[in-house]
Amino acid sequence: MSRSTQTVPGQFSLVLHTHLPWLAHHGRWPVGEEWLYQSWAASYLPLMRVLRTLAAENRRGLVTLGMTPVVAAQLDDPYCLDGMHRWLANWQLRALEAATMHTATGAAAGTASTPEALRRFGIREYAEAEQALDDFAARWRHGASPLLRELIDCGAVELLGGPLAHPFQPLLNPRLREFALREGLADAGARLGHTPTGIWAPECAYAPGMERDYAAAGIGHFMVDGPSLHGDTALGRPVAGTDVVAFGRDLKVSYRVWSPKSGYPGNAAYRDFHTFDHLTGLKPARVTGRGVDSEAKAPYDPDRADRVIDTHVADFVELVRDRLVSESRRIGRPAHVVAAFDTELFGHWWYEGPIWLERLLRALPEAGIRIGTLNDALGGGFVGAGVDLPPSSWGSGKDWQVWAGPKVADLVALNTEVVDTALGCVDKALSQTGAAPTRDPVADQILRETLLTVSSDWPFMVSKDSAADYARYRAHLHAHATREIADALAGGHREAAVRLAANWNRADGLFGALDARRLPR
Repeated sequence: MSRSTQTVPGQFSLVLHTHLPWLAHHGRWPVGEEWLYQSWAASYLPLMRVLRTLAAENRRGLVTLGMTPVVAAQLDDPYCLDGMHRWLANWQLRALEAATMHTATGAAAGTASTPEALRRFGIREYAEAEQALDDFAARWRHGASPLLRELIDCGAVELLGGPLAHPFQPLLNPRLREFALREGLADAGARLGHTPTGIWAPECAYAPGMERDYAAAGIGHFMVDGPSLHGDTALGRPVAGTDVVAFGRDLKVSYRVWSPKSGYPGNAAYRDFHTFDHLTGLKPARVTGRGVDSEAKAPYDPDRADRVIDTHVADFVELVRDRLVSESRRIGRPAHVVAAFDTELFGHWWYEGPIWLERLLRALPEAGIRIGTLNDALGGGFVGAGVDLPPSSWGSGKDWQVWAGPKVADLVALNTEVVDTALGCVDKALSQTGAAPTRDPVADQILRETLLTVSSDWPFMVSKDSAADYARYRAHLHAHATREIADALAGGHREAAVRLAANWNRADGLFGALDARRLPR
């Protein structure tokens, strides 16, 4: 039997984390709804197409898919669905503009922005936009939830949930942390008919004791980054004497695709994410080479990129094979290898990523490698001895510095103040109504705005200096909303508080089932 067809010990799991902050009604360009629609068109549409295709071939246990409640809310939201349809139509118009270009652009010969290069690119882009529009109109007009539910029902995908609005849990008041987690799991159950038993904790952040919160909420497994397990990720590990299992991301395998310094998307043949044609807003260039100026980058050649995709599929299959064999030998039993990434890497950041994924998910079983979900790993016994985890995350330094360091000390203080204000106000409001037989829209909106204030996205963007001004604006905007409603209520102006809550809800009406009465007292 050849090496390429020998059965390999153990199991490989691909885990994807799908997350964006709440962007609807909060700006369009360069940061805002454009971010949502680009990710939707480039990542979510093709990824779902890939998973539907493979599921139709009776392939099961393909991926473990983390879907945060805030993304699920946007992909089901009528306003966002309408905006996405318009965005796709605009994309097609921009492609048509490129395909019919006749005027000189002043670009150097042989570069991606010459009229002839743009025409060729525009023709192909137009066809791609047309496919996306057809797909969206036929399958997505009722949102993402029906599509996801089909994949979960048939066993092609395991769903990972998460807390509402993606807070950095270790720094969050325990009452609000419990509330956000339970409401997030309930949100997934209502949308998809499946309440997750596993989660991708926001930022893979962990603090000792959180495993007990997970157990109480019905969570049996969660993701951490490899260094949290001191690099020993060959098996899931029960945490701190509980039955809750931590699965660690294998950095040796994951970083082959995407790392802080290298990875497949940087290949010279792949489409360049950063280079735009400023007239049409399209991305017609290939990476070309390190240090090559945007104006000098060569035209994108899909045939050339296609050949490299096959090379990178073969390389990754070989890496997974070698890792499973070596880790199984090291621990003396079949090992488990987990590669984990942001979903948005595949398509949005790395244009060829969805094609690579489809070919990979076919190639791995052909090479004798068992693929399965994290639930499959639990069922298959890929669990080792218990472990105590350190405070950790998957951010820079693998600690909490990105969300708690000096650069974001003001946001940490803001979050503490807003949470204290919100909890005190909600407690008072609910105590005034006795048993609270009906929902209180004021208390609900206070908690909704508070959760948006403490989203982990804002300190991340500030620490990484990625649209930091927008991130600070959003954090302070939601903090202001919380204070404004709470101040009116505390001042005895109930009617004003109701009016303010309704006005803010027009922009921030996500999580419609959020019920402040379920806040732990």
